[in-house]
Amino acid sequence: MSGVKSLAKDTAIYGVSSILGRFLNWCLVPLYTIMFPAAEYGVVTYLYSIVALALVVLIYGMETGFFRFANHERYSDPMEVYSTSLISLGVTSSVFIIAVLLFLSPISESLECAGHESYVALMAATVAIDAFTAIPFSLLRFKHRPMRFATLRFINIALNIGLNLLFILVCPWLWRQAPATISWFYNPDYGIGYIFLANFISSVINLVLLLPELHGFAWKFNRKLWREMLAYSFPLLILGIAGIMNQTIDKILLPDLVTDKSEAMTQLGIYGANYKIAIVMVMFIQAFRFAYEPFIFAQNKEKGESRMQSYRDAMKWFVIFAMVIFLGVTYYLDFLRYFISPRYFSGLKVVPIIMLAEFFFGVFFNLSLWYKLTDRTHWGMWFSLLGLLVTLALNVALVPRMGYMGCAWAALGCYGVMMVTSYFVGLKKYPIGYDVKRLMLYFAIAMGLYAAAIWIATDNRWIDIPLRTVMLGLYIFMVLKVERVNIKQLLPINSILRRLKPSKP
Repeated sequence: MSGVKSLAKDTAIYGVSSILGRFLNWCLVPLYTIMFPAAEYGVVTYLYSIVALALVVLIYGMETGFFRFANHERYSDPMEVYSTSLISLGVTSSVFIIAVLLFLSPISESLECAGHESYVALMAATVAIDAFTAIPFSLLRFKHRPMRFATLRFINIALNIGLNLLFILVCPWLWRQAPATISWFYNPDYGIGYIFLANFISSVINLVLLLPELHGFAWKFNRKLWREMLAYSFPLLILGIAGIMNQTIDKILLPDLVTDKSEAMTQLGIYGANYKIAIVMVMFIQAFRFAYEPFIFAQNKEKGESRMQSYRDAMKWFVIFAMVIFLGVTYYLDFLRYFISPRYFSGLKVVPIIMLAEFFFGVFFNLSLWYKLTDRTHWGMWFSLLGLLVTLALNVALVPRMGYMGCAWAALGCYGVMMVTSYFVGLKKYPIGYDVKRLMLYFAIAMGLYAAAIWIATDNRWIDIPLRTVMLGLYIFMVLKVERVNIKQLLPINSILRRLKPSKP
């Protein structure tokens, strides 16, 4: 149980940088949706979908490979693993950015950015930097230094947000009032390009702040180790490509699948903006992931039933917290929707579907421990490829008829299939003994309460919101009762009273 407490602690710290940081980035969405038409925001959504795919390719599974071999019994020096990983990513990232710059014009044209080559150049450089810095961030996780990890992440996000506000709000105002003060660097016609410029500058500064993690050790490249890491990580690369395509292929394909081409980017902008509301679930899963990978490899060194119980407890509490987040977002969507412009409200109906899809992905990520611990990462590759086939088939079948709603249902079907398949294969290959009945109970109760909130809705938020708050509290209360958690122990009231009580003379 102590291992799960450590996991929860690290998840909470990683969550501060991930959830708070993404929340602040999330707050940029209303700025984008107000300042830019849906079609222009659709271009941003499209390019960032390509960027997400490129980042996975450039990391090629080396993050997980680093954790595996840094804990490997045959390699006693984790820093040798770290150095080998750094050199590998440094070389491939450099080759990538050189190749993009050499073929910038044709690449830009293929990405619907003809005439805006600087957008592509900036994002390529940003991806190359972020891929390289993934390993220093992994070292911080390996050394259990979540505070430094969180601080650097937060600085990066704060810089990005500050630069966005500068370029999109402050500079246009100064251009109208005193153009001479900013004319040397600001071009009002650059528009959404400043979103990409802000991202690039913050990534460069982040690289500088990571310099302490780039010296103080012997730079060595172990070819034998590198080949083993590639053999281990290659299936994870395929898994990652398929996984990120499951997340982004809908946004890449939508412009080609919508019948009315003039509306394609507008639909993509609406879908992308509402997807951002559902990103709360993604933030939780990412925070959990940052803590979970080091946790499972460290727990694997333990023997006996306690190790398996730690894995079961991790899954259980993941499901519980994820369902609290799902209910919280869907119950208070009447307020959360104002994070985007009212012009985008027509897409709010995708939020519950996307959140459930991301929840299924989170469960799939929990289940992935069996093939990572047994070095059978090829199974993860097959699961993700299966999910990709489902994604492609459902998008092609549904998007022409349903528009962006087809994208949402395709995501749900994809992650549902991956989750179920991974569970049943893992049941035979590496049985953990999850309490499936209890997990299903928590999920069913949450879905029942969600359906009840829709059924009793009065369209009066001053009645609906208090009722939903009571229902959310009811869910938390029922979970605590089933888990036999002493609610009084969770509240600091008794501890505070004991401290305030005067001591006897």
